[in-house]
This record gives sequence, C-alpha cells and structure tokens, in this order.
Amino acid sequence: MADKITVAGVAVDTRHWIGGQRVASAETFTDSSPIDGQPIGEIARGGPAEARAAVAAAKAAFPGWAATSRAERARLLHAIADGVEKRIEELAIVETTDNGALLRSHRRGVMPRVAHNFRFFADWLLTLEHEDFETRGHANHVSWDPAGPCVLITPWNAPLMLATWKVAPALAAGNTVVLKPAEWSPLTASLLADIAAEAGLPAGVLNVVQGYGAEIGDALTSDPDVRRISFTGSVPTAERIAVSAAANLTPLSLELGGKSPLLVFADADLDLAVDLAVEQYDNAGQVCLAATRFLVEESVAEEFTRRFVEKATALKQGDPRDEATDIGPNIHPRQLEKIDGFVRRAVAAGARAVIGGHREDGQYYAPTLLTEVAQDSEIVQEEVFGPVLTLQTFADEEEAVRLANDTRFGLAATLATGDRERAERVTARLVAGTVWVNCFFVRDLQAPFGGSRLSGVGREGGTWSFDFYCDLKNTVTAPGGWKDHG
Repeated sequence: MADKITVAGVAVDTRHWIGGQRVASAETFTDSSPIDGQPIGEIARGGPAEARAAVAAAKAAFPGWAATSRAERARLLHAIADGVEKRIEELAIVETTDNGALLRSHRRGVMPRVAHNFRFFADWLLTLEHEDFETRGHANHVSWDPAGPCVLITPWNAPLMLATWKVAPALAAGNTVVLKPAEWSPLTASLLADIAAEAGLPAGVLNVVQGYGAEIGDALTSDPDVRRISFTGSVPTAERIAVSAAANLTPLSLELGGKSPLLVFADADLDLAVDLAVEQYDNAGQVCLAATRFLVEESVAEEFTRRFVEKATALKQGDPRDEATDIGPNIHPRQLEKIDGFVRRAVAAGARAVIGGHREDGQYYAPTLLTEVAQDSEIVQEEVFGPVLTLQTFADEEEAVRLANDTRFGLAATLATGDRERAERVTARLVAGTVWVNCFFVRDLQAPFGGSRLSGVGREGGTWSFDFYCDLKNTVTAPGGWKDHG
C-alpha cells in the first residue's frame, strides 16, 4: 500500500496518525468517490491493535496536555484554525471528491466553519467560569477538570466539520483525542492530523485511526482508559456503542439523526416556506437536521405544492465540482440502494411521487416528493437520509402538532408562520432539540445542540460541550482557620 495518495492534486497520507507518527496496517480498504464511483485509494484498515495503540498514546499524552495552561491550549487551537484557513481549497476539493458534497459549499461555508470551530472553543475556554457562591459561610468554587482520553466517532455526510465540532471542545477542555472518521469519507481527518502537527500540537494529543465499523469501534468504545465517547450516526450503531461503554460507565454524547417536520401554516409567507422546503435537498438530502416531512395547512397545500415543484424541478443535479450544481451524488451504492428501497416500498403502499421517485445515472437519486402517505407508514416514520421528502396536510394547529411529534425522533423542527403568538404556542409543544421559526440551519456554537427521544443523548455546544468533556468539581472551603506561614 502506498503511504500517500494524490487527490485532485493534494497529497493525503493513508496511514493512521498515532502518538505523533504515521502507522500503517497490514490490511486496507478501498475508498471510492461518489462522483463517479471510481476508487480514490487504499486506506489503512485498523482493528483492535490500532485502537489500543491510539488510546495508549492518548493516555500517555493526557497528563501533560491537561496540565497545559488554558492560554496555551487556546493558542494552539487558534494555530490549528490558521492551518485550516491556509488549506481551505485543498480541504474543500478533497472532501468533495471523498463524499460528494458541493465544492462551492465546502469553499464558502463548510471549511471556514471548520476553522471557526477551533477559534470559538479556544475563545470560549478563556472565559469559562462559574460564579463562586457561599453556603453558610463556606466558599464554593466550581471548576472544569479535564476528563481524560476521548473517543470521537464521526459520520460521512459532513466529515471534517462534524469531526472538529467534537475535536475542538475536547482539546480545549484539556482532553486527548482518538478520532475515528467514517470509512466512506476518511481523507480530511488525515489532513487534519497534518495540520495539527504543523501547528505544534504535542504528540498523542490528537490521534486518528481508520477502519470499518465494529472491527475497530468495539475496541475503542470498550477501552477502560477512555473517559468520554461522542458519536454521530445511526441508532443501531449507537445502541452497540452504549452496550460497549456500559462496562466502564463511560459517559456518552450521541447525536442520532431524525425525521424532522416542516410545519407550514396558512398565514406563512409562502415564498419563504417554499424556499425553506427546497433547502431540505441540501447535500442530496444527507443532513440529519433536514425537515423531511412537510406538514402543510389544507387551505394552502395545493399552492404550496405547485410553487415547490416549480422551484425543485429547476435544481441542477450533477457533478458537485461544478459551480452551477445544486445537488450532488449520494455517498455510496449501499446508501443509494437504501434510498431507492424506501421509495419503491412507499409507492407500492400507495404513495404518489409528485417529482422524482427514481435513480439517475451513477450514484445520483432524483429529488423526490411523495404525497398520499400514511402517518404510520415507513416512509413517514423512518429516516431515509437521501433527497426524499413527504407531504401531508393538517386541518388545524392541534393536528399539526400531533403529526409533527408522532415519530420516534426529536432532533429538529422548522416552522413557517406569520403569527408570533402561534409560533410561541407551537414551538413550546414540539419535541425537538432545535426549532427554527421562519428560517433553517442557523447554528450558533454557543447554543446547545442535540436531540430528544431516539435522536440522541446529551447536548453539546458552548458551555454544554465543556460540561460533557470535563469532570466538574465543586470545592467547598470552610471560613478561616488558615495558618500564617509568613
């Protein structure tokens, strides 16, 4: 296996990054591009041995990193952000090649956000403190102690952005990290290791290991030296991780996708509502927060659908490297088969495809809207993770809320209405970790992020991230009684 491959002119090391060194594996796996289905290269395929080595490196580096001052940790995180900004174009083209998301989005939004992740948590660290308080004259002081080595397992739909959303606060908190990227999109995690090393991050503080699912995942999540696990992905994988972590009572943060609604009331700005609806095709529908269930008030449903179809059918699907492309490919043939299976079963059960409903050439699936779907049907209840949306109607506010909440998930919800009081009433009743009113995908890193029900466990963002990645300590000191050593 070659140690490095060239991706769109960018050299990417295919080996693990453990303890400040590149480490090969006896076996490899093939990483292919969803753009054309062609192999990109062979990637080191880690297993239990690599997992143990990475955790051991993180454990060895932990005391020194935990003892590093907040100011120095923040400085190094800013240095990593500097490195990201210098390589935005390289990171963008490698990630587009690897996972098929739009190059224009990577250049203008995603990779700048990667740098911002590091800068935000570096700055937040320097202001992090609770007010001291007294209890019957005793002083209480709350501090955030670094927890230890963290295992961070990240998904393929936004590989580097979601990885650094976890890596940045974990490092800022004084922890060491073992990052395991998704096997369908591993390349930018390797570049991140290079950038961190160039920034001067000490050896072993950040480790990157690649591999297939449980082959390496079970060893990482069951290791007794791991003190935090953060995972973004599917419910079945999360269940396996939870069982693995249970033996050591390792704290978990889990973000597990959803089946989020877009509620459109008759008093909404319909042009805005349609724009919000079409936006749900972003990243070929491979967005956990996507509002894939349209719930539209009966009196405006026909007009909403007409305007939506007009806008959606104008979207250009094709090569994500083309500036004019709106929708790229789906990540993998297995995912494409899953998407197509959902649609075929829905149509067989009586659903009608207003647009789409079929594969295109290669790993592309036509943007799809299904109507005449039952509330208890698979297509309404289960996450498809592709460019497939459903539309149902409601008669009144009560029915809208009932339908919105009637799934096993609770990650997000989007609401379009021109009535402020209605917005307040409805949002108070929605089961969701995030609710957007007359907007979508506005994310501030200081806000809590996570889901309810099967959409996850815990919250990260701002102080919530430090609460998770640290052991909070309260020191209670009695008044007086101090000896004079002068």
